[in-house]
Amino acid sequence: MYATLLLIAAYLLGSIPFAVVVTRLFGMADPRTYGSGNPGATNVLRSGNKLAAILTLLGDALKGWLAVFLAASLAPALGLSGTEVAAAGLAAFLGHLYPVFLGFKGGKGVA
Repeated sequence: MYATLLLIAAYLLGSIPFAVVVTRLFGMADPRTYGSGNPGATNVLRSGNKLAAILTLLGDALKGWLAVFLAASLAPALGLSGTEVAAAGLAAFLGHLYPVFLGFKGGKGVA
């Protein structure tokens, strides 16, 4: 049961579209409307705003790291295995590729 909840939480964390969040905070156009049309750091860089692209990249990396860190931290208390912790990382990655918040159309996972 805990493993299932962990995977769902990791997927939802991975689904946070930092490209969209950052560009909105900067008052920029939605990155899905220009360049490749993907909500990723590379496409945000195409806007010419390097800081926004760096923050997007850091946000995307942080959400994957955070999913694994939280899973590893909770694993002993919840009786989760190393495989389940690794699966949380994969779930976050899949959330990035297929984010529920963007109609399952996300980044390419290149960075």
